[in-house]
Amino acid sequence: MNLTVTILALLTGLLAGALFSYLHIPIPAPAELPGVMGIVGIYVGYKIVQRLDIGIDLLGSLGIQ
Repeated sequence: MNLTVTILALLTGLLAGALFSYLHIPIPAPAELPGVMGIVGIYVGYKIVQRLDIGIDLLGSLGIQ
C-alpha cells in the first residue's frame, strides 16, 4: 500500500468533509457506526476473497468484457 496515496486520500476526505459541513449539507456517507462498520465489512470481505484467490469473472462469463 502506498503511504503517500493513503495520506492524500485522507486529506482529500478531510477537505471534502469540511466543505460539506461548511455548506451545511449532509455528507454522502453513513453518519452512524453501524453504517461505517458495514462499509468496513464490505472491504474486509472483498480483501479476504482476493487473498484466497477465489471467485469468477462475472462480466467475462456474461460476455460483456
